[in-house]
Amino acid sequence: MATTQLEQAKWEEFFNNVSKQLVGRPAEIEVAGMDVGDQIEAEFIPMTGIVYDPKDDLIEVASDVVDHIIRKPRQVWVDIGVDGLHSVEVIDADDHRQIIKLVQPLELPPPA
Repeated sequence: MATTQLEQAKWEEFFNNVSKQLVGRPAEIEVAGMDVGDQIEAEFIPMTGIVYDPKDDLIEVASDVVDHIIRKPRQVWVDIGVDGLHSVEVIDADDHRQIIKLVQPLELPPPA
């Protein structure tokens, strides 16, 4: 697996492409930071999508169970193996790490 940082200019397109294939797939949302510790916000929830809103500068991780908003994201890291996307890590302005772990890798379309 290779963990790669995505350039901010690619966030919106990347998350739009991922969201098309993500619907119904189970995932876990973890939040970690020096001031909050390491917490699991949701386990094995069926996802409805992940989107980046450049106007409001936020990433929304959506499901029917929880709507996780990440305000002022500063870095996005993706863990992609030969079998697809395993996880997304977002580091926000407060240096909190928000990790979305997919239960099964998500096969991504080839880059345009």
